[in-house]
Amino acid sequence: MCSRYYVDPDMIEEVIKVVQKIDQKIHPTRKDIRPTDFAPVIGQSEYGLELSMCRWGYPMSKEKNLIINARVETVMDKPSFQNGILYHRLLIPADGFYEWNSQKEKSTFSRSDSSVLYMAGFCDWFKNERRFVILTTAANDSMKKTHDRMPLILEKEQIADWFDNSKMSALLYQTPALLNRQTEYEQQSLFS
Repeated sequence: MCSRYYVDPDMIEEVIKVVQKIDQKIHPTRKDIRPTDFAPVIGQSEYGLELSMCRWGYPMSKEKNLIINARVETVMDKPSFQNGILYHRLLIPADGFYEWNSQKEKSTFSRSDSSVLYMAGFCDWFKNERRFVILTTAANDSMKKTHDRMPLILEKEQIADWFDNSKMSALLYQTPALLNRQTEYEQQSLFS
């Protein structure tokens, strides 16, 4: 679930209004983000909210397996995720994300009311490199036709709560807002 998403300069401009500090390595360009890519993330620092770069995916098992997502239902129970979810939470800003259905047809999901999706996630350090994963939850009605999971998407008003230890747990179990779904081509079936 959620193995590719995209960012563009307009989205970055909106995110810059939310943060207090910006890493100079961020160059706003239209770009698809794939696992192992560096991507902009929002984290909490002594300066407040900070926009910086981080690599997507936890390398596991001698770096043969890459973990890019974590389920909200089990994230607190997994030893490999506990440090990240408890102490290094992030928000991953995106314009939207892609998902493929069982017929390998690609759909694009985005918000109708905002140019930014704030996907919940967390990071940790691996061999002196900071890496992140995206949290996933059960699909809402806008996603179910394509996939049974989706990123945990927070509202702009919930950003501060995500970094508040006393409020974070409640956010893990909310249902994300409905999204717009677009597809270039979709196979129609005579049998539903």
